[in-house]
Amino acid sequence: MLLLKTLWGYGQCDILYSLAVSHSAEKYRGFRKSCVGYDSNAYPLEEGEMDRLSLIFFLFSPALLGAQELPIELAEPLAAQGLLEGDPDELGLSSARLERIDGLISAAIDDEEIVGAVALVARRGRVAYGKAFGMADSNDSEPMKVDTLFRIASMTKPITSLAVMMLHEEGSFLLRDPIAKYIPEFNDPVILTSVSDGFETRAAQSDITIQQLLTHTSGISYGFISNTLERERLAQLYDEAGISDGISGTDGVIADLSRQLDGLPLLFEPGTEFAYGLSTDVLGHFVEVVSGVSLAEFFETRIFGPLRMRDSRFYLEAEEAERLASVYTSAAGGGIREVPAGPTVSYPYVGPRSYYSGGAGLISTVGDYARFLQMFLNGGELDGVRLLSRHSVGLMIKNNIGNLSAGPGVKFGLGFAVVDDPGVLGDLRSEGTYYWSGIFHTRFFVDPSEQLIGVFMAQLSPRDGATVGNRFVNVVYQAIVD
Repeated sequence: MLLLKTLWGYGQCDILYSLAVSHSAEKYRGFRKSCVGYDSNAYPLEEGEMDRLSLIFFLFSPALLGAQELPIELAEPLAAQGLLEGDPDELGLSSARLERIDGLISAAIDDEEIVGAVALVARRGRVAYGKAFGMADSNDSEPMKVDTLFRIASMTKPITSLAVMMLHEEGSFLLRDPIAKYIPEFNDPVILTSVSDGFETRAAQSDITIQQLLTHTSGISYGFISNTLERERLAQLYDEAGISDGISGTDGVIADLSRQLDGLPLLFEPGTEFAYGLSTDVLGHFVEVVSGVSLAEFFETRIFGPLRMRDSRFYLEAEEAERLASVYTSAAGGGIREVPAGPTVSYPYVGPRSYYSGGAGLISTVGDYARFLQMFLNGGELDGVRLLSRHSVGLMIKNNIGNLSAGPGVKFGLGFAVVDDPGVLGDLRSEGTYYWSGIFHTRFFVDPSEQLIGVFMAQLSPRDGATVGNRFVNVVYQAIVD
């Protein structure tokens, strides 16, 4: 009680009130922002609760009192999510320089690039930085929390790729096996050769392999990518076939995708070019065929359960939807507005909930995804649970596309982009750093040479409306001081 009275005396009840609200404790809301005091009759506290609330403020006050735009922290600390926390200075990171992340994200919120975000930095197996900023839903005044749920979209792909490699280690197949051996719809592929007067095709010289699906060199495209005439024509064909991109409400099951792709042309001869597409969704179907269970069940029993990723899944129950951050977009007159409910944003909790997109369908949290990445950084093991051998991890995070390019200075592994030439790429990531992102403005990177992990999650569509996620990467690296 003395601590609480002292804090009131220093005029910090606004912060205490915010903490109480963020802890979702209705009876704590008797703390008035005007500092008139606590109404014990209207909001009686049980014995010991006042001291616990005082302790909450004591633990969080250093970060809060030093921030101009106060990040709203989670009631449940990162440690409760299975993440070990460490002193940044003991991990070779400058605490003062890490605070630049606060300024970066707060400025992005002030500039209305985003309404909120969660960011995490871990080094040498311990979390050095983990904060939530702004709002998860500004219309409902719902603060962002460290365990807020996000649509991670294409950050699903590395998890599906892990599932494939787990089955590979069991001897179920070879990476150079043709996918048609397991999914016959991919027999006799054809290549798009002309888009004039409709389109023309020719027979492919080779089959699509499992490795080519993992590396996006299969020739399978995406319906929302139309940056060339060929991809534009394929986008039309995909639309006519009813092919889902995995990030909207979709009827049916993932096996339907293989049937829909049957007979549609490829962009190029398999293995000759890199083109981002639905390859990992096909692999989701492949995992179901080889394992004999749904992709959702495989993820839950073989990956999420063992890694204690308790908040990761394809679909949410109605009561869980409140934890899901809303999606925002640029407003016509400037600023930012919430994307209204509909198939594009409501698919995690509305609709058939049976289409398990291995390329884009998952919901997760920053903490869960950090555990997944730490397993990779540890060489396939976390907390005594091994999912992969270090040899398989090593193969996944190295260049698997030879002389092909996944972008300036970038190669591609088995499920990850890999930094090949930092000078050409033009940012601070080390050579060998592997990374990826999601279309709703989520991203991660893992740097083996620095034993460094960074995860950033916001919800924006299109994601190109903001650059804060990209800038986060460089602000993390400038904090390294050893």
